[in-house]
Amino acid sequence: MKIERKYMAHYLNTVFAGDTSTAAYVRLGKDLEEYSPELSANVEKKSNIMGETSVTIDSYQKQGEVAPYYAEKDDPLFTKLQAIIDGDLVLDDLKTDIVEVKLWETESSGAYPAVKEECYVEVSSYGGDTTGYQIPFNVHYTGVKTTGTFNVSTKTFTAST
Repeated sequence: MKIERKYMAHYLNTVFAGDTSTAAYVRLGKDLEEYSPELSANVEKKSNIMGETSVTIDSYQKQGEVAPYYAEKDDPLFTKLQAIIDGDLVLDDLKTDIVEVKLWETESSGAYPAVKEECYVEVSSYGGDTTGYQIPFNVHYTGVKTTGTFNVSTKTFTAST
């Protein structure tokens, strides 16, 4: 049986590095027709004199594009994205995490299997057309992952022990 796209949920933490506040996750997807993190593999191919080719894939660079993103006044993600624009934030001021939640799996006490990954948020532009103020952005994953569960009601991640 095919899994509907709505069952792979992506929650971005709006609390970035250096902020001591409790994590505040926002689900990506409103106004998005697609969110597909791209896996760019580091591939090395070598051919030998016997005509054989060996292939080595030793890492991935993963990133996802959130476009469009329409700003909403009281949305904590909008507040953070606007702060990035206003403050020309760079480096670790752009560091947070994103949680991929597998809603098709069996839940336990409201929590579903999930993977949290460290990431950086890059605002690619801002403004937009007459449909509303837009702030499209990219999520750059670092590969630093933690497996656990995510409670969709309380929006809390719990690492596996």
